[in-house]
Amino acid sequence: MNILRQASINAILAVGMTFVIISGGIDLSVGSTVSLSGTIAAIMMVNMGMNVFMGVIGGLLVGLIIGALNGIIISRLSVPPIIATLGLMTIASGLALAFTGGRSVSGLADGFDIFGRGNLGFLPVPVIIIVLMYLIGHFTLQKTKFGSSVFGIGGNEEAARLAGIPVKRTKVGVYMLSGLMASVAGIILASRLDSGQPMAGQGLELNAIAAVVIGGASVNGGVGGVVGSLIGALIMSVLSNGFDLIGVGRYYQMILTGAVLILAVAVQKKSKSAGAA
Repeated sequence: MNILRQASINAILAVGMTFVIISGGIDLSVGSTVSLSGTIAAIMMVNMGMNVFMGVIGGLLVGLIIGALNGIIISRLSVPPIIATLGLMTIASGLALAFTGGRSVSGLADGFDIFGRGNLGFLPVPVIIIVLMYLIGHFTLQKTKFGSSVFGIGGNEEAARLAGIPVKRTKVGVYMLSGLMASVAGIILASRLDSGQPMAGQGLELNAIAAVVIGGASVNGGVGGVVGSLIGALIMSVLSNGFDLIGVGRYYQMILTGAVLILAVAVQKKSKSAGAA
């Protein structure tokens, strides 16, 4: 349960990232969205005197807005996903720092701690949220027209367009989903830290991408699933926990995470080449 609680942030980010990567895109803005969502929720509760419900709604809206902007810029303006989401990543980071003056926002409303540190019976609340997000994500991806459209766009966008799939609308939906998952993760992280911190999500996008790729999704799109992404997130959490236990420093863990990502993609490419041969 402790490992699952630790994996909650990355696992939830990986749900949205799975949809993005299957569609043939990438979302570099999720880490900054985590930070901005948490700080907005904190500001609403601390500086504006709002209750927990309004703070959570405000934080979730941040993710939806950033996701919608990503989708519109990519689908309507034909900006490559890596550039569009890199731009939104920078904007979101700047907004989080500007709104807070670069300082954490503490003194959050009573009851907000349940999202990151609470339990329902023997189950940590973050674990319950993971289960709900993955059930919804799996059903959406495997059993709905939207999920089929995501696979179709990732497999061959032009063929999907000719088949009548609303490519632009689907892309906007994919990035809105990714933004929403990032804001959910931001709420959990702010609750766990008991503060809104403008740099709390820095680098989390790499972990989410690594979890999805380790879970079997193709960086070229058209292949993947949320179950594999959950396994990837858990593998990364177990590795991180093991590194902590044996005394590997955080900076070296970042190096190893990058190496694991490169290795996973290399193995995936090698397997694909062997299969084609």
